[in-house]
Amino acid sequence: MLIVPAIDLLGGKVVRLHRGDYDAVTVYDEDPAARARRFRADGAARLHVVDLDGARAGRCVQSAMIRTIVESFGAGVQVGGGVRSREAFESYVACGAERVVLGTAALRDTEMVRALCKDFPGRVIVAVDAKNGMVATDGWTAVSATRAVDLARAFADVPVGAILYTDVARDGTRSGPDVARTAELARETGMSVIASGGIGSLDDLRALARCPGVDAAIVGRALYDGVFSLPEAMRAGA
Repeated sequence: MLIVPAIDLLGGKVVRLHRGDYDAVTVYDEDPAARARRFRADGAARLHVVDLDGARAGRCVQSAMIRTIVESFGAGVQVGGGVRSREAFESYVACGAERVVLGTAALRDTEMVRALCKDFPGRVIVAVDAKNGMVATDGWTAVSATRAVDLARAFADVPVGAILYTDVARDGTRSGPDVARTAELARETGMSVIASGGIGSLDDLRALARCPGVDAAIVGRALYDGVFSLPEAMRAGA
């Protein structure tokens, strides 16, 4: 299982939110590009970047910073946050992003996202962000009536890169991921799943690594808090 460190951007700084709450912000670094270089030096093959300003605004906000991060990290950057149009998707591709994450758009404009999957095979990541199994949207500020597994299935017949599953209630808490629902999503859809939200120990990573179809895990707060190092996480996920 691939370990993917995360950089969440808010106001040009590296932060983490607690359960997606913009009023519960911890600032970890004021130099995102330098942080990206350190992750690469520690062995990261992929980097997950989220424009939190963009996720809330519904449009790309920190494209200049993201371009700088891509230049600092090199190949393997996946970017999300406010990507709700083809124009926004293509702007991140132009910034050098290898893959682009779409969440709210996957629910509200499914056909547009399906078309992007066909036009950019393997470069679209569909973010399935859930609260109690239901899809959350608009920077996690709203909850829909759509089940997470049903949203994922809408992309089963197009060349999507992966499904990124996040339990919003656990994100940024280090309370442990929802291993059962993550494994269920992979099992019921037969799609490649990236786990995210709540990872707080090496045992969490080992549990996810045992789930067929869960091919990667995004780690944020546990790395920033020094619970374990990136090399230790990579060994646990192997």
